[in-house]
Amino acid sequence: MAIQQRMRVRFEDVFPEGVGMRGSVTAVEDFDLIQAAKAEGREPGDVQVRDKESGLRVWEVRVVDYDEDAPKNQGEVTVKIAADVQPVPPSKVEGQKLRPVEFENLTVTAWIDDRGKRPKIGWSLRADGMHAPGAKPAATGSGKPQSVSEKGAA
Repeated sequence: MAIQQRMRVRFEDVFPEGVGMRGSVTAVEDFDLIQAAKAEGREPGDVQVRDKESGLRVWEVRVVDYDEDAPKNQGEVTVKIAADVQPVPPSKVEGQKLRPVEFENLTVTAWIDDRGKRPKIGWSLRADGMHAPGAKPAATGSGKPQSVSEKGAA
């Protein structure tokens, strides 16, 4: 079957009005590793989640969808970014509470959200990086600057 688990989508298709970053970029921690270490009475050590496909560290960014017609409970979402080092968000824009951002190589993964009375489809969002709207990406998903040949190919 040609459908991959992570389906690549255009940022503009998911967020036609754009998004604003809320808070900071944070590491995603493995809850099970932390609980296992506590149960054994030891320090958990490095508990940051690794991406299943790339092995890179996983970071998360909370964003607010600027689309006023966004469905209920979808006005704020979390986008996970796989990168060796913590992604650096774009600079703040004077006079705005949220940092406008765009995501590079955005993917969606469908999952079943059965936390309510009726199960529904939920969407997990992942990206390789982020940048200011209209700006060209400055680094790859690994957190390393692009080489001249990579920039030319983009």
